[in-house]
Amino acid sequence: MFAINNEKTNFPIKTWLSGIDKIEESCIEQAYHLSNLPFLHKWVCLMPDTHTGKGMPNGGVIATKDVIIPNAVGTDIGCGMVFTATNIKYEEIKDIKVGTATIMQSIIGNIMRSISVGHEGYKQKQESSVLDLALENIEKYGENPELMHLIEKGYFQTGTLGGGNHFIELQEDENGYLCIMIHSGSRHLGKEICDYFHNKARFLNQTWYSQVPDEYRLAFLPVHTQEGQQYLNWMHLALGLCL
Repeated sequence: MFAINNEKTNFPIKTWLSGIDKIEESCIEQAYHLSNLPFLHKWVCLMPDTHTGKGMPNGGVIATKDVIIPNAVGTDIGCGMVFTATNIKYEEIKDIKVGTATIMQSIIGNIMRSISVGHEGYKQKQESSVLDLALENIEKYGENPELMHLIEKGYFQTGTLGGGNHFIELQEDENGYLCIMIHSGSRHLGKEICDYFHNKARFLNQTWYSQVPDEYRLAFLPVHTQEGQQYLNWMHLALGLCL
């Protein structure tokens, strides 16, 4: 890890890479923007996988004081990884046949047939205690009627994989056990929430004569405002729907 401190930074940029030459110029530029935010807490962090994002570098981490930035949270709210180890040895099952295919080929085929990917959803509503609870507390979301369709739509997205770099992978660990890794997130629901509140934050920031330039794409919402609380409600809903 090394820190970047120069005439373009107000707070240090801590970087988990061997050198600044390993980072895209446009990504570094976004990190400079973050380091000059007046509400930044202590520093900017860039992880080993960092690369240019929408206002906020992907693989970038910041903490802020009393504000939240929709584009810093990102369009795929709650994007992350889940790893599950089984008690099944891969060596013991790899040659087992199910019809004309191996059991592993059969499992992979079932995954591909059963789980919707990309923009596809399910034709039937899926069970979701998260969405059921949202409907029971619908007053938390009713102030944003433009987003209300997402709750109904979410029943058809629950359990889908999404697109982009999302994946389901069968793995063998160092002890020979079969494992499952999934990379997913809030899918299109998260994008609609992010874009909606980013645009709302842009309008409010212009009204407030914010010091954060609009071209940075880092419009913010103070968490104590009505709009900030609305965003947090929808963000937590999206988090609850992640795999």
